[in-house]
This record gives sequence, C-alpha cells and structure tokens, in this order.
Amino acid sequence: MSWTARLAELGIELPEVAAPVAAYVPAVRSGSQVFTSGQLPFVAGALAATGKVGAEVSPEEAKQHARTCALNALAAVHALVGVDSIVRVVKVVGFVASAEGFTGQAAVVNGASELLGEVFGDAGVHARSAVGVAELPLGAPVEVELLVEVA
Repeated sequence: MSWTARLAELGIELPEVAAPVAAYVPAVRSGSQVFTSGQLPFVAGALAATGKVGAEVSPEEAKQHARTCALNALAAVHALVGVDSIVRVVKVVGFVASAEGFTGQAAVVNGASELLGEVFGDAGVHARSAVGVAELPLGAPVEVELLVEVA
C-alpha cells in the first residue's frame, strides 16, 4: 500500500504547504534525506493557537497542535518529493513554548509521533527530541520538524 492510500484509509488529507514566515523554504532534500523547516500549527493559513503550554494552552490542546504541525511537515515533504517516496521517518524534533514549571513536553510532542506511527507503522518509528522553550515564532505553542529518508 502506498502512503497516499494509507492517508486516505485513515481519512487524513494533507494540507496546503504553510507559507514560510521568514527567509527559508519549507523543506530541503539532501541525498536520500528530506529535512523540513519547523512547522507551526497553521490551519487554512491561520495559526490555530497562541500561548504557552501549561498556561493559555492545555497539554491536550498542544498535543493536537503537534499533530497539526506534523501534518504540515508531511505536506512540505509531499510538495518537494511526494509522500510516497518516504522510506522511513528518521527524526522528529518538537519545540514546546512552555509556561514556567511545565515539564510535559514529551507528552505534547507525542501528538506528532503518534500521527507518524498511525500513517507509517514501523517505518514511522523515529528518534526524537522534545524541547521546552520560552517563546516560538508568532507566539505559537508548538513547532515540529521532521527528517525523513526518501527513495
């Protein structure tokens, strides 16, 4: 089964690629790897939420936003090389704008990791970093980037 077919089976539609908010491109291929820029939780061109996780944004909401970020990252990969060229997900890096004392970054970034597992199965098992930060661009609560191997 192709990854496109798997996405359809799950009822998941990749969004349009989010427009960069600064001087970068959404994804770059180097050899057999595609690196995405950090993706924010944009939905239909608008940031879905702002604020810090553990204050204005609940951990459960942030987990859903991490899922949205991962979908935006997959859209960037798809626009560059086609999602069906993905061999495996290698690494996920998630940044969580964290309120003072919030230590649940790993659970928030699970929103991205779990989506990748649903779509890619064993090929979605990846290395990962989940990092708490003071601020993210545009006040976003979460940002996710991917490194994937492609054929």
